[in-house]
Amino acid sequence: MQDWHKYLMGPSKERTQERTGRGLTYLSILLIGLLVGTIILFLISKGSQLFLAGEVSPRKFFFATIWSPGKGDFGAAPMIITSLLVTLLAGIIALPLALAVGIAVVEILPFKTKKLIQPLIELLVGIPSVVYGLIGLTVIVPVVRQLIGGTGFGIIAASIVLFLMILPTITSMIIEALQAVDEAQRRASAGLGATRWQTITRIVIPTAKGGILTALIFGMARAFGEALAVQMVIGNATLMPTSIHGSAATITSVLTTGMGNTILGTPANDALWTLALVLLGMSLIFNLMMHIVTRKEV
Repeated sequence: MQDWHKYLMGPSKERTQERTGRGLTYLSILLIGLLVGTIILFLISKGSQLFLAGEVSPRKFFFATIWSPGKGDFGAAPMIITSLLVTLLAGIIALPLALAVGIAVVEILPFKTKKLIQPLIELLVGIPSVVYGLIGLTVIVPVVRQLIGGTGFGIIAASIVLFLMILPTITSMIIEALQAVDEAQRRASAGLGATRWQTITRIVIPTAKGGILTALIFGMARAFGEALAVQMVIGNATLMPTSIHGSAATITSVLTTGMGNTILGTPANDALWTLALVLLGMSLIFNLMMHIVTRKEV
């Protein structure tokens, strides 16, 4: 009788599974939080050594224009400005085309064509960055050299490569944002006599603008943090950019080329860790922007 009482009054199998699943979920969240927090604290610790050691002031680091760690010059302004410039150019080029493709896939093209194009776009998202770098090195750089002159390496080539890299990502996210628009709004617009284009421009795009902006910011965040493909085509000259066709260097290209050539604990190595901290800060800013855009739409 007591066994039956325990069976009837005790927690059910489903309740036990729910508690176990909830506990594992909380544990996973805690582990991820600890991992992220550890990485951030580690980068802050390493990235602040240059300033704590008195090698250079933060003002000089962020605003000086000469980067020559071997001579004690740690002006990171050229790399920061170049990183922002190539990211902005890539985003400006990618957004209109990604939006046009998204509108075509969701609103215009037949269903069979959609089934063919959408998986292809998603496949392009997974192409390794080194492949885009090779395309830039063998195709884009020679074309830029013929059209503009010079070596072909520089900000234009890097921006085009980044544009090709982030276009599938932005397009895929824009397609999802457009598909999330309630079909009832389209039918209501058509019922009021609006044309398909009027419905797209006045109903669908304004409704999905939060998702579109999120896609753009996400793509730009990926472009800002890209290293290998940019390094292959930008020229890697740590100079303040004076034109968009001149050679330059981004934060990531300086990190990838310099980290293996410095000794741990030296000012040159500390300066690279400081650049890594700047890169982390920009990534957090991009994530904050996405959070703000998403929150405004809720």
